[in-house]
Amino acid sequence: MTNEMINNEKQFIAGRPIVSIFHNPQNLFSIIKLKVKSTNTVYKEKEIIVTGYFPPLVLEEAYKFTGYIKNHPKYGVQFQVETFQKEVPATETGIVHYLSSDMFPGIGRKTAEQIVKKLGENAINRILDDPSALDIIPRLAEEKKQTIRATLEQNLGLEKVMIQLNEWGFGPQIAMKIYQVYREETISKLTDNPYRLIEDVEGVGFVRADELGYKLGIKGNHPDRIKAAIYHLLQSSSLSEGHVFQYAEQLLEDVKRMLENAQREEISYDAITKCCIELAEESRIVGEVNRFYIPSLYFSEVGISSKVETLLTEKDLHHFPLSEIKKHLGALEERLGVQYAKTQIKAIETALNSTITLLTGGPGTGKTTVVRGIVELYAELHGLSLDPKEWAKEQKPFPIVLAAPTGRAAKRLSESTELPAMTIHRLLGFNGQEDNDTEGKEIEGRLVIIDETSMLDTWLGHQLLKAIPKDAQVIFVGDQDQLPPVGPGQVLKDLLACKRIPTVELVDIYRQSEGSSIIELAHEMKKGSVPATLTAKTKDRSFIKASPEQIPKVVEQVLKAALSKGQSIREIQVLAPMYRGPAGIDTLNKMIQEMVNPNPDGTRKEMTFGETIYRIGDKVLQLVNQPESNVFNGDMGEVVALFKANETVEKKEMLVVSFDGNEVTYEKNDLNQITLAYCCSVHKSQGSEFQTVIMPVTRSYMKMLRRNLLYTGITRAKNFLILCGDPEVFTFGVKRTDDLQRLTTLKERLADEETVEDAKSIAEEIEAKEVTSQSTHDDLVTTYLSSDNYHSIDPMIGMKGINPYQFLDSD
Repeated sequence: MTNEMINNEKQFIAGRPIVSIFHNPQNLFSIIKLKVKSTNTVYKEKEIIVTGYFPPLVLEEAYKFTGYIKNHPKYGVQFQVETFQKEVPATETGIVHYLSSDMFPGIGRKTAEQIVKKLGENAINRILDDPSALDIIPRLAEEKKQTIRATLEQNLGLEKVMIQLNEWGFGPQIAMKIYQVYREETISKLTDNPYRLIEDVEGVGFVRADELGYKLGIKGNHPDRIKAAIYHLLQSSSLSEGHVFQYAEQLLEDVKRMLENAQREEISYDAITKCCIELAEESRIVGEVNRFYIPSLYFSEVGISSKVETLLTEKDLHHFPLSEIKKHLGALEERLGVQYAKTQIKAIETALNSTITLLTGGPGTGKTTVVRGIVELYAELHGLSLDPKEWAKEQKPFPIVLAAPTGRAAKRLSESTELPAMTIHRLLGFNGQEDNDTEGKEIEGRLVIIDETSMLDTWLGHQLLKAIPKDAQVIFVGDQDQLPPVGPGQVLKDLLACKRIPTVELVDIYRQSEGSSIIELAHEMKKGSVPATLTAKTKDRSFIKASPEQIPKVVEQVLKAALSKGQSIREIQVLAPMYRGPAGIDTLNKMIQEMVNPNPDGTRKEMTFGETIYRIGDKVLQLVNQPESNVFNGDMGEVVALFKANETVEKKEMLVVSFDGNEVTYEKNDLNQITLAYCCSVHKSQGSEFQTVIMPVTRSYMKMLRRNLLYTGITRAKNFLILCGDPEVFTFGVKRTDDLQRLTTLKERLADEETVEDAKSIAEEIEAKEVTSQSTHDDLVTTYLSSDNYHSIDPMIGMKGINPYQFLDSD
């Protein structure tokens, strides 16, 4: 019995911190050296390294940590913290001494004695549990009460919260994230409604919140539980599947199934419907006809359609006759050394004479050449200088704005036009930390050209269009056959499908005259076919048959051959759709790093972050936008310097990456912003081009393979494409179209001009009459809203008389 009690007792180490080795102020991950006072572990040394998630600790003060001993392969024995607490006095004398110490300015010994006399030995816990506990202390000023509460909260409140969260089953890392959201109100807020975690704390889904709800007695058909399931399913469908909405029928079924699977208790459709209505009344979801949306996505779609409609109906645009365009075009062709084909001339004419234009086409069809022609002729026809310095000298904004979703795509756009280009995030003044409702700064420009529009999701598309002046001309350039955006929606596909926006699709292949079999393959794939010559070796393309286990060796051999011919590792890119497995991104990155940038004798500087090792010369990929450093998601760079903590003024380890000459410094705790880039996902390569692309295609990838993914991957190759793996699997992927069709309503909102106009007139009528009552809303039912009226229209508009049973098949 005694042994069992000892085994079940949590391991602890108590002592005093003597050195703070590392502290991350963002997630509070910390490393300290502790002078051990007592422990129930087998550890016998006088000092130990303690790691975990906790705030800066006061050196030489007494703390107690629970957790476990671990043996780090590089740094040796450590104590991994699960919970911690500052040891406070347990006697009345000790509490008096503690409260009258320098930690509590203005609180003398007499005041401390009064507090202990009234509240006893449990005074500290009583104050932490009940902020009004100090009200019974006579003549204690409110200012002093606040000082005592704030100091105790700062020093002991977090520990109390962390212990409670640990008891509720949250690990130290996620517990710290939860505390950073709710602070001292954590326990009270979560006790009141644990399901708020789903909306408030990234990384907490329905299952974790439901486990806590069950522990707190929230079970079955409790409204908070049902609402959380509804919101969670809407959110997860948008983030993981790219949907903008869910059909009511499907949502109700999914909610019912998830709730009943988690707890074996029947949930009625009536209860779910009631919660849907309440969520809409609380503006946490939006209902429209038989669909439900997350508000930010609903209003983003409405905003996009409203702005596109405004651009389409703009009447003040000057129209240039084709004869005038052709006259200037001849001189431009001579200057640039090109000759535009009929469809390319049509594209230029359409763009110059339209407020909004869609320019699409596959690789080699001349989109870049057309964009250059549009820019040059626009400036000439409007009498504008294309020298940014002249505009800067006059302190006027440059009239032509060029942007793309990624840094590499923006760089390519700039190189092809010889004009400044930037990422959309930088154009809008975003730093990557905004939520989906944040407004960007207004764009100052008369011609706005956005490249790689297939990457534009609904949120970013809305922010971009909202920032464009109503008198500007907009051109969206993209390839609709590439992968859809990572975020929800499919803006380019829906804009094309509505058939109302002037569109030119370039289909003639011009780069094929240079003998590019890569371009031939891409256009065959667009049709859903694979050429008989797939495995035949050409001057720019080859297919090496290999099993998943053989892929690393094949990739190594191909890389050696390419490097021996003088190619740079910066211009060779390995692409794969999955991270795990023998042919996954993680395995290939480690293999290639050891091949091209090894450290065989261990004498070179290294920096380890998680399971990744960085060395000078490593090729890395930026994962988040960092406009203040002019580096963006998708940018590739090279590690050019590593510094140990004793080599920097800040006494911190640092790593420096050069992004085409722009050097960015990262502290060690910021290394989650980058990763090795010898091999990357096809999604991360979108918007980029490389001299050579090596692309494994194996049976282990099959669940990921679709035509648009393979098409996007091979079209990253500019000069050489080496496929390796199984040709049958490649053919299977090409035949498999994107069966994960995204649910959006942007096409529907834009498709019917008459319906859109009716909706706009109704919106004006509502605004004029300042209608706010539900009855009036029901009289003015429309399924289309504008960005100008959505605040005044009830989110359940059009739902009158609708019941979920209407969407279910009868037995």
